[in-house]
Amino acid sequence: MSEKLSTLIRERRSVRKYDPSVKIEKEEILQMLEVATKAPSTSNLQPWEFLVFVDPEERKDLRTIAYNQEQIETASAVVAVLGDKEFYKNVEPVYESMVEAGFIDAATKEVLIGNANKTYPYASEEAMKNMATFDAGLAAMQFMLIAKDRGYGTGTMGGFDKVKFSERFHLADRYFPIVLIAIGKENAQSYQTTRLPIKDKVKFI
Repeated sequence: MSEKLSTLIRERRSVRKYDPSVKIEKEEILQMLEVATKAPSTSNLQPWEFLVFVDPEERKDLRTIAYNQEQIETASAVVAVLGDKEFYKNVEPVYESMVEAGFIDAATKEVLIGNANKTYPYASEEAMKNMATFDAGLAAMQFMLIAKDRGYGTGTMGGFDKVKFSERFHLADRYFPIVLIAIGKENAQSYQTTRLPIKDKVKFI
């Protein structure tokens, strides 16, 4: 592991206090999310979507839904990470783009599409949500490290009313909210945390 990556991982903290005067341009957020979604995903079907909250009025409603957590309004933006429990519907554009990029040929594309269509539409909703949640979590973690590398703090929030969120922000049935990520400039030192000894968490068999 490079020294830079090791430092980013070790110094990342969950930030709760942000400088409300700091703005992050939409284009920069898009750039960070583009790199974050290089994360691996099930059959490369990319079962994630993002709602980025920058509008003050929308964030007032979001704060209520998120049990009045102040960083909803003081952070530069809040990224809602959504899962797609019907991600198999991405199969055509995903594999066609791989053909256009020269990564696979047309015959391989048809095999991959056939395999996906034989499997995922028949999986349980629970299984699809589990896969989408795991994959979206990988992208979310990469987003936080990318933000840290750019000098921003982030903090995840799992504590929000997911039913009200879906209703208020008109999510299609295939999408479900997973986590909220505040991003901005930290203006108060985050408290330090510890981890249990890794030898107590690992068994070699």
